[in-house]
Amino acid sequence: MSILSTEKLGHTYGDRWLFQDVSFGVRQGDRVALVGANGTGKSTLLKIIAGKEEAKQGKVVTERDLSIGYLDQNPDFQSFSDINSFVFNAENEQQKLISQYERLINSDTIDEKKLTDITDKLSASNAWEYEYQIKTILGRLGITDLNQKIENLSGGQQKRLALARLLINEPDVYILDEPTNHLDIETIEWLETLLTSNQKTIIFVSHDRYFLNNICTEIRELEDGVIYTHHGKYDQFLQSKAERETTEALTLQKNRNLLKKELEWMRRQPQARGTKSKARIEAFYDLEDSTRNKKSQDPLKLSVEISRQGGKILEIENVYKSFGGRHIINGFNYVFKKGDRIGLAGRNGTGKSTFLNLITEELQPDQGSISVGMTTVFGYYHQLGLQLPEEVRVIDIVKRVGEFIKMGNGEEISASQLLTRFLFPPEKQYGFVNKLSGGERKRLQLLQILMRNPNFLILDEPSNDLDINTLNILEEFLELYEGVLLLVSHDRYLLDKLTDQLFIFTESPEIQIYNGNYSDFKSEQLLQEKSEKTEKRKATESHQEKAAIGSQQKRTFKEKKELESLELSIPEIDSEIKRLTKEMNEISDHEALMKLADEIKNLTVQLSVKEDRWIELIDKEN
Repeated sequence: MSILSTEKLGHTYGDRWLFQDVSFGVRQGDRVALVGANGTGKSTLLKIIAGKEEAKQGKVVTERDLSIGYLDQNPDFQSFSDINSFVFNAENEQQKLISQYERLINSDTIDEKKLTDITDKLSASNAWEYEYQIKTILGRLGITDLNQKIENLSGGQQKRLALARLLINEPDVYILDEPTNHLDIETIEWLETLLTSNQKTIIFVSHDRYFLNNICTEIRELEDGVIYTHHGKYDQFLQSKAERETTEALTLQKNRNLLKKELEWMRRQPQARGTKSKARIEAFYDLEDSTRNKKSQDPLKLSVEISRQGGKILEIENVYKSFGGRHIINGFNYVFKKGDRIGLAGRNGTGKSTFLNLITEELQPDQGSISVGMTTVFGYYHQLGLQLPEEVRVIDIVKRVGEFIKMGNGEEISASQLLTRFLFPPEKQYGFVNKLSGGERKRLQLLQILMRNPNFLILDEPSNDLDINTLNILEEFLELYEGVLLLVSHDRYLLDKLTDQLFIFTESPEIQIYNGNYSDFKSEQLLQEKSEKTEKRKATESHQEKAAIGSQQKRTFKEKKELESLELSIPEIDSEIKRLTKEMNEISDHEALMKLADEIKNLTVQLSVKEDRWIELIDKEN
């Protein structure tokens, strides 16, 4: 039974219908991915389902009291000034108490009476575990300072903040528009685990093929204003879509052949005769309507000429870079070679963007040198994009770079032809930039860069806001690209397909060079973690065996007495730590809490020292 359904939804953008008669249902536990080209209305459909926009036709029907959480591509924070006020819902009693508790303990002067009162209420409402869950979500999304002003956050930080609140609120239905944008790979993998637990109901838009495959239970494809439903994972969708397009292409060709014959029959009939078959005439017009404006799905190709590349491309020698006393890059060396296809992997904030800015000379190293070859031509696609004039036609943006563009095969094509190959039909080309969707703007920016024939291409999160059709074209182009490719992406599929070497960025300023793609690296990492756990288990078992043997060996009288003393004192200290911990959980006085915390800390250090000495005496052989 559906908990949410759409009934004959239709919506226009300007004078154009985005979609009409869209009807489908969503049951509890369904995870529905909405896919389609940029500009087809995916984000608009999500907004209508979430109640953020009203459809021109039809309606959305939901179960009574169904809560819907919506993640916009560009979150609106309304009147919220800081993170704390935005994250914690004033209608949720537990969240309200946690928010008050956080503000109190972070204030310069602590009101002991208020702190005691709130602590008692938190205990009574079992909110401590809930607070831990909230802190885990905020921490994984890189949100630590709850007093930080929202206006001071970057666009990526704001998107993560909006995602955090939605996950904390745990709505009945999650509606997510590009949730993986601005997340690093580790966080995406964590999010996948979270979203696939506890039968969550999700409707989402994403271009991330691995995320789609790991999350969705079915796919709804929006194409030419029509919804096609595909049950199963993304891989199954690709297969069924290919089969559908093959069938449609055969049907279209058959209809066109039939239309040609019927058109000849219509023309042969004398104007004055009324003996024509009325049914056949009506069938002719129906057939004409069904074939009009139908385009054959010919594969699109993109290949631009690249500038000649000399022997020296880019050399990095012993480079260091720090910010505010924090070391970002320490003594990195690398000489780029023809055909290098390198991916940059690592969590947000570990230095990937700094590295790109260093090699493009937007930043200077503290030490070391970066030497660029005379023939090296950079093409830098920045994740923040370029500023495009709003009241300018799309085709004029491209013509500013060149009226004609030389392709990889030597062919010269016009700006209009190139735009068509990059999925901008004539009506889009002669429309204004301010009419483009976010993904279409990114596609136009990417095209501008490729037109300059770079032989060293730097792509910083190119998949953000690009639809899957555009990504497929980009991937096909990059697979044949003969220049150097440097790719930063949270899209694991893109990294796997396009790179054969990785620069791994971690909290350490030492950049690790890995030969292989991301899946290779991840597999080795998992094997290493498994091996380390096995070795740790074996070491523990070996230690236990040695302890058993050592206990049977003779020791000096002094060591024997010391061992006996340790075996009495260790349990006593452990018991005292447990008692103090229990006491700490039962009181609310701030000064007393701090005192108990210090006592527990000191006893824990003592316990560690005594346990080490006990192990040493147990293992000792005479």
